[in-house]
Amino acid sequence: MMAAPQDPAGRAAWLRAEIRRHDHAYYVLDAPTIPDAEYDRLFRELEALEAAHPELATPDSPTKRVGGAPLPELVPVRHAVPMLSIRTETDTTAQGVRNFDARVRNALGLEPADPPVEYFGELKFDGLAMSLRYENGVLVRAATRGDGETGEDVTHNVRTIRQIPLQLAGAAPAILEIRGEIYMRRDDFEALNERQRAAGEKVFVNPRNAAAGAVRQLDPKIAARRPLSFFAYGIGEYDQGFEVPDTQAGLLERFAGFGVPVCEHRTVSSGPDGLIAFHARIAALRGELPYDIDGVVYKVNHADLQRQLGFVTREPRWAVAHKYPAQEEITRLLAIEVQVGRTGALTPVARLEPVFVGGVTVTNATLHNQDEIERKDVRVGDLVIVRRAGDVIPEVVGPVLERRPPGLQPFGMPENCPVCGAQAVKISADDAVLRCSGGLSCGAQRKQAIIHFASRRAVYIEGLGDKLVEQLVDRGRARNPADLYRLGMADLIDMERMGETSSAKLLAMIQASRGVSLERLIFAIGIPGIGETTAKALARFYGSLDALQQATLPSLLLVPDVGLLTARAIHAFFAAEHNREVLAQLLDPEYGIEPPTAARAPVRLAPEAVLAVLKPIEIDPHHGTVVQKSDRLGKTGEGRVAACHPTLETLLDPAYSAGRLADEAGIGTDQAQAALQRLRSDAARALFAECARLGIRIGAEEGAGEARGGGALDGRTFVLTGTLPGLSREAAKALIEAAGGKVSGSVSKKTDYVVAGAEAGSKLDKAQELGVAILDEDGLRRLLATAGEAAPQQGELSL
Repeated sequence: MMAAPQDPAGRAAWLRAEIRRHDHAYYVLDAPTIPDAEYDRLFRELEALEAAHPELATPDSPTKRVGGAPLPELVPVRHAVPMLSIRTETDTTAQGVRNFDARVRNALGLEPADPPVEYFGELKFDGLAMSLRYENGVLVRAATRGDGETGEDVTHNVRTIRQIPLQLAGAAPAILEIRGEIYMRRDDFEALNERQRAAGEKVFVNPRNAAAGAVRQLDPKIAARRPLSFFAYGIGEYDQGFEVPDTQAGLLERFAGFGVPVCEHRTVSSGPDGLIAFHARIAALRGELPYDIDGVVYKVNHADLQRQLGFVTREPRWAVAHKYPAQEEITRLLAIEVQVGRTGALTPVARLEPVFVGGVTVTNATLHNQDEIERKDVRVGDLVIVRRAGDVIPEVVGPVLERRPPGLQPFGMPENCPVCGAQAVKISADDAVLRCSGGLSCGAQRKQAIIHFASRRAVYIEGLGDKLVEQLVDRGRARNPADLYRLGMADLIDMERMGETSSAKLLAMIQASRGVSLERLIFAIGIPGIGETTAKALARFYGSLDALQQATLPSLLLVPDVGLLTARAIHAFFAAEHNREVLAQLLDPEYGIEPPTAARAPVRLAPEAVLAVLKPIEIDPHHGTVVQKSDRLGKTGEGRVAACHPTLETLLDPAYSAGRLADEAGIGTDQAQAALQRLRSDAARALFAECARLGIRIGAEEGAGEARGGGALDGRTFVLTGTLPGLSREAAKALIEAAGGKVSGSVSKKTDYVVAGAEAGSKLDKAQELGVAILDEDGLRRLLATAGEAAPQQGELSL
């Protein structure tokens, strides 16, 4: 390989050639040749070189893609060769192809016995037609189609499209206009809309509108931020010295040789049969294509026959668009119903006036969730645009606002599950979906609830697979997990693949599962959003399922790893009567499992933590959003009140005034009033009663110091990587958690220790990069031993 020149002019030319080569590989061939960082280095070097030597800048330099100053307006451009439309074949069946072939043969004067005509088939892209004018191989102008005779100059925006070469590869003619389609890929469209939503800006209805809007921007910097692509399919004006290939297929091959992107989906057919097969093949592939099409285009392949056929009005006789059934139609939104999925997700579904779209009659379409309904502002009674692409589930794109009837009301999701009546909740702050909290007995979730209950990490009933669970539910022999413990030989023996031996073995496994631990049972009952780690924290804090069932929302907020949404999901789960009924059956002394308990140390709560969880809670039922409202007390006020009243008991006396607390704590009267309102609320009374029942004390013992929690490693986060010589990963995890630590799956700035064994991978590299402490097995054992010596006396847990 020749060394790159070092003189400024040679270096700039070399950099431009290198960047063009890498652009073509990345954006056209989808085969990157260098890492992004190396590409950026080359680009920055060229920018610096052109800035230092302005005389070296060229019109085709890759640096011109970044966009200049906005234009005052788009300038009209008259096309030297008109950009004409082509006829659309309205018969979307195979007969449409035969109709086109018959017209061509008739116009050419061919007899039935004459040889078939050779055709070329390509895709009909759903984008914006564009003409690219190259002079001596350099892109000098890009123009929209407009009315076919006159378009608009959009060169400033088209330069930002990296698929379009600013300079053609190889020996290019003096003048060449390449016609094609600018479009936006579906994945790029979705990513663009996500960015728009995050920025609080309008979202686009479909990729075509987004592409057309980007191309016609006055400011090229806006276009540069919108991911556009291009496919070539035709030719406009060209220099007379240019030898135009004599077929459409050859023309696209020549374009590809110039470095211009052409679509891989094309065909040459002798007669109509190959076009019919092409139409069917693309129809089957349509939903998997990364971009939208609305049909295919057929052209007579040979240029001499195209010239012989000529034009009728403003359409060529030698080409036709053969469309597929429409993918977007307008219909009436009759109702919005809420369905409950196998995992409890509540999904709003649009009930529509029947409409034929995408080749099928559509009566239902997804609306995803409440946030999407509000973003699209669709209301029952609206005329709405319905979209169906290939085999994708139909969706409502949005309403036709100018045709909205007066008085239509916004839709709100129900507060309760429409199947079982349990409360609908969100399980995390970034979850857009409401979920039913009645997983144990909700009819929509029965199979999934039982499968989860019997899974390996939950109660674990060996031999109870998904297929058998489906049979048991379908035949009415198991409506919830408690029914598993009432199964007998007669209930199993007639199931598929269940003979006497396998049935007896399964019954033995069911009986063996009756001795499950509390943490596994909490995980198994399927509380929304509760994983194994949180289940362990709940078992350790409450000690029994009965205590957990009676837990108040404030006390749940005091449990490690439990936030506001999680606490609400737990509270709603146990508040549902049907869940309590199933749990009662599950713990039945005669038929159910043995009520498990967990060893729990005495718990002591910091008074400021109690004050913090007693902040007023506000719930938006339609969105499932839960927030603790701010009052005037604040974190500083909580600390000052706690310092004066470490047990909070004196503040429960109704005679104790806000003025007195303000004087003692050195806070404002309004802050003192807020503190007393928190402590004298119904939530506070329930929390204090719960503390008494569970033996939880408030306030630190004199001289107790600042204990760290349930173990000396409480609050410390560990990550395990590689193979330890004397400990399995599960054993190491158990030892860390027993000492109060937490085991995470990924390394971050919040990680305290990475425990690394043999063949440690990228997690070790990440730890070294972030400066996280690294331990081997011996180091872990020493830390655990030290932690054991420093653990709080009598196992006391301070929060």
